[in-house]
Amino acid sequence: MEELDSTILGGGCFWCLEAVYTRLDGVKSVVSGYTGGHVENPTYEQVCSGETNHAEVVKIIYDLNKTSLENLLKWFWRCHDPTTLNRQGADVGTQYRSVIYYKNEHQKTIAQNSKKDADSSGIFVNPIVTEIHALEVFYPAEDYHHDYYKKNPNAGYCNYIIRPKLEKLKLK
Repeated sequence: MEELDSTILGGGCFWCLEAVYTRLDGVKSVVSGYTGGHVENPTYEQVCSGETNHAEVVKIIYDLNKTSLENLLKWFWRCHDPTTLNRQGADVGTQYRSVIYYKNEHQKTIAQNSKKDADSSGIFVNPIVTEIHALEVFYPAEDYHHDYYKKNPNAGYCNYIIRPKLEKLKLK
């Protein structure tokens, strides 16, 4: 029997994170969206303006019998650069910040320990700047953002950013 839980992560463009996490064992669904800002039900255009303070994030629903938050966070550190502030590659702005949102103290402790372990691992030359915050409200993104890579595999961003990332991570 499934035992479902969820987490919300931001690490650059939500299309990239969605493409990575949908390929992991135990992940039931991934929904692109926004959180961390002060505007209710923001649009993509509002978030991209930088004036809402929302981050592009993914809500990951996973089966605790097949994976764990610890495992999902190991992938998080591998699939983006947590040492760059408000930027992932050519994507620049506060909406692209590296951030983990927790919904309870247990998740907060796991996130803090995972960040500490990643920071002391020696993998990264620069210190990790990933933020860790309590989740307030998650707003799903507009429909056209959901399953973006799956629906648009030949789009430029998919060909030049997402596909190489998946190949590097050995995720097909």
